[in-house]
Amino acid sequence: MVGAILTQNTNWKNVEKAIFNLKQADALHAEAILDMDNARLRELIRPSGFFNQKADRLKLFCTFYLRHGKENGLKKLPNPRAELLAQKGIGPETADSILLYALQMPVFVVDAYTRRIFSRLGLISADIDYTATQTLFMNHLPADVLLFNTYHALIVEHAKRHCRVKPDCATCPLLCCCDSAISNS
Repeated sequence: MVGAILTQNTNWKNVEKAIFNLKQADALHAEAILDMDNARLRELIRPSGFFNQKADRLKLFCTFYLRHGKENGLKKLPNPRAELLAQKGIGPETADSILLYALQMPVFVVDAYTRRIFSRLGLISADIDYTATQTLFMNHLPADVLLFNTYHALIVEHAKRHCRVKPDCATCPLLCCCDSAISNS
């Protein structure tokens, strides 16, 4: 859950550094984050960028998390997604990442990689919003945590290897069916 918050507006490698710092300080749990001096927390999460804002958001989230009984309590909420979205700094992607990866609930996470790949393939419009993209996946895939986890990991890996902002189409295994690559060749 900490990773989901820290990864906002940065890449995962920077988040890994911040998480490493929190682990080294024995502070990768809600109680420690709440007890920690703000300046110390900001310094530990500095690699993730926007560390002032993220420190505040982490503290707010940790208060919410403990108030509702940690993972088991969050799972029992009538609408955990709505409760997460009601928290300052938690948007759809962050909420869905928490639901899928931390709470093991079958929710498909849509990120920039997903939209980039599937719009280049011509399967979605480049201007489709988060909810419409997520609905497309949720309506066409069985609601399965392991499937969603694996599928999202494969999307991320494909985007990092081939479908970057400046794509490497020459090595892409989807070259033959990619509208964007075909129209640019």
